[in-house]
Amino acid sequence: MALNIVLFEPEIPSNTGNIGRTCVATGTRLHLIEPLGFRLNEKALKRAGMDYWKDLDVTTYMNYEEFLEKNPGAKIYMATTKGSRLYTEASYEPDCYLMFGKESGGIPEEILVENQETAIRIPMMGDIRSLNLSNSVAIVLYEALRQNGFADMQLAGKLTKYEWK
Repeated sequence: MALNIVLFEPEIPSNTGNIGRTCVATGTRLHLIEPLGFRLNEKALKRAGMDYWKDLDVTTYMNYEEFLEKNPGAKIYMATTKGSRLYTEASYEPDCYLMFGKESGGIPEEILVENQETAIRIPMMGDIRSLNLSNSVAIVLYEALRQNGFADMQLAGKLTKYEWK
């Protein structure tokens, strides 16, 4: 079982590249709902994802309806600035889906209104519209990973030239 990141109509290739790299580092699957604001072979996407993009488990969908059809019964948490529940208050299943909206407008309200119980938010100060998409994904994903005991992840680092005292 693996966690899943869903990007609804992402617009900025470097954000998606960064998110792809985070997905590879965490064993997380990436789902992209079209239309995308870039081509998947774009240099900015590959640059941000570095040489990890080839190792990414990524699936694209023509639209939200196709995503739902191909992932029946998926438990989807929707990250939105419009949510009333904090992302730390959710209990993430090991195979759940964490969905994030496009940079310019987030997840459409017609989708959110049908998913109020799984709409989550990251707290912010004042009138800030939103955090960067790749930062938001990392924040929520690592909370879900923490809740699931960082399953199959390397938990200790190792010095290359020195020994820890």
